[in-house]
Amino acid sequence: MLNFKSLASDVVDGYEISEGEAMEILECPDEKILELLNSAYQIRKHYYGNKVKLNMIINTKSGACPENCGYCAQSRDSSNPIQKYRMMHKDTIVAGAEKAHQLNSGTYCIVASGRGPTTRELNQVTGAVKEIKEKYDLKICACLGILKPGQAEQLKESGVDRYNHNINTSENHHDTITTSHSYQDRVATVNKAKNAGISPCSGVIVGMKESKQDVIHMAIALKELDADSIPVNFLHAMDGTLLEGTDELNPLYCLKVLSLFRFINPTKEIRISGGREVNLRSLQPLGLYAANSIFIGDYLTTAGQEGTKDHQMLRDLGFEVDYEGSKMPV
Repeated sequence: MLNFKSLASDVVDGYEISEGEAMEILECPDEKILELLNSAYQIRKHYYGNKVKLNMIINTKSGACPENCGYCAQSRDSSNPIQKYRMMHKDTIVAGAEKAHQLNSGTYCIVASGRGPTTRELNQVTGAVKEIKEKYDLKICACLGILKPGQAEQLKESGVDRYNHNINTSENHHDTITTSHSYQDRVATVNKAKNAGISPCSGVIVGMKESKQDVIHMAIALKELDADSIPVNFLHAMDGTLLEGTDELNPLYCLKVLSLFRFINPTKEIRISGGREVNLRSLQPLGLYAANSIFIGDYLTTAGQEGTKDHQMLRDLGFEVDYEGSKMPV
């Protein structure tokens, strides 16, 4: 049996765990889950103390996406009756930043459906970002799909701090989830953001019928990409999508996944993201012993937990909000 506490100490000292050790983490006996979480917490505490970063999403363009991602209700192949609308007006995007500010969110995430932004859409976003930066001390993350040449530089110039483009799954499993773009298309966009001087954010969706080996390879791939922020989503299968009815996860396994990502990416922001409410359920607070970031409010096409409940959860844990590096009461 792997000594998780000793392994955590080694990781803090610079050790990179093997794939065999990673598998032992994912296959940790359920009765050892608190031992595993405590070990993951030692790594998390070393780099982040008891601080938690808060992020809020605004879905600025919904539905009508030409991609065929099997998990997504906005996909061209989805029959889910989600609300559909074109890119929001700049003023609406700016107004969303006020809510993020009120909720003590350090990062405001501007997200849009589609393969990638048109010139008009990019101008809408960059115009809003410039105005937001004048009004609020918020970090801005954009998630607009696959970027064309020059678009990352335009986002950087407007004040975008971070760009999110998830790898979603392992390279080996990618084509079972979507075929309208490649795994390398996603990697290329992350690198475009990095090359433009934007902090790269890239994460995964766990629970899409992948193997445990795939999950390990996801975490390793993000380490190799050097993603600064890693959102870990747990599939909330939507009716009308290819993955409709998929229900492979349980709270204890989700905690093992979060621990794995902390062990493999010890210095990075690990964010518990979409699907935490339905998959971690009553064990949501325990996830923050491995992760150091959460989304507050709603996601793209699914509802999240009320922001007030998230703040109460942090108070109950004795954690504090990390707002642009300053200590603010929850």
